[in-house]
Amino acid sequence: MVSEIHAVTGAFGYSGKYIATRLLLAGKEVITLTNSLHRENPFGESVRAFPFNYGQPDKLRNSLKGVEVLYNTYWIRFNYKAFGHTLAVENTRKLISAAKDSGVQRIVHISITNPSIDSPLEYFAGKAILEQEIIQSGISYAILRPTVLFGKEDILINNIAWTLRRFPIFGLFGDGKYRLQPIYVDDLAKLAVEHGQKGENVIVNAIGPETFTYREWVNKIGRIIGKSRPIIPMPARIAFLTGWIIGKFAKDVMITWPEVQGLMADLLHVYSPPTGHTQLTTWAEENAYSLGQHYASELMRRKVE
Repeated sequence: MVSEIHAVTGAFGYSGKYIATRLLLAGKEVITLTNSLHRENPFGESVRAFPFNYGQPDKLRNSLKGVEVLYNTYWIRFNYKAFGHTLAVENTRKLISAAKDSGVQRIVHISITNPSIDSPLEYFAGKAILEQEIIQSGISYAILRPTVLFGKEDILINNIAWTLRRFPIFGLFGDGKYRLQPIYVDDLAKLAVEHGQKGENVIVNAIGPETFTYREWVNKIGRIIGKSRPIIPMPARIAFLTGWIIGKFAKDVMITWPEVQGLMADLLHVYSPPTGHTQLTTWAEENAYSLGQHYASELMRRKVE
């Protein structure tokens, strides 16, 4: 009997690790494509790792031979010296092409809420371009559009808590009335694996059961960790500059201006039923002691990779 192979990009990372874990629990054979071959493999011999080989199409295709379903989590959060959204789009196009040539039957692709080719924000425009690439590829697909993920390895929520623990006030970008619908990373993984077993082409908003304004969100985190602070509306540029300075001291990029623009444009909110069931408030209460105890560095995470 031929084993059904499922490939996950970035299974040693954040969402990819949760997807791979659920696939293994379901009895699937799992491989990963990764930039992190030197990172410790949390799955041992259960998950074979292959480099992305974006510059060597034949090797990339060979890595995907026999793969039934490809779960794609590959993306780049912001533009930096050695990486950026243009590169992420280019590499993902190569991945989609290799998947088609290798006979992959289905792609489960992690996108973002409210993508738009016309967006002035590269993150949302790039995600929209790749959705169209997948739709036009002829491969069966499920496109999942999460907002903000939360979980043990999270950066954004952790660093909000870290800031609340260490500073006497918290500055908002503007009035803080823009909304978020965070989804637990394992709820997203469960949704991805479920859609990997289906055949219809779908686009699904992957959102959690709670909706917050940014101000409510920060307030709630502060109360949960026992560090309620005065939350002060500020000119967005001034609040961003503060975050930029903190990032410099932490040798990281804490927040980018395009991320602030995406937040304030309400792009992390949609009008649709929740697809995740885990409440951020419940999870945060269960993890209140550890949340924000240490700063989580995006650049350090990439350096490890």
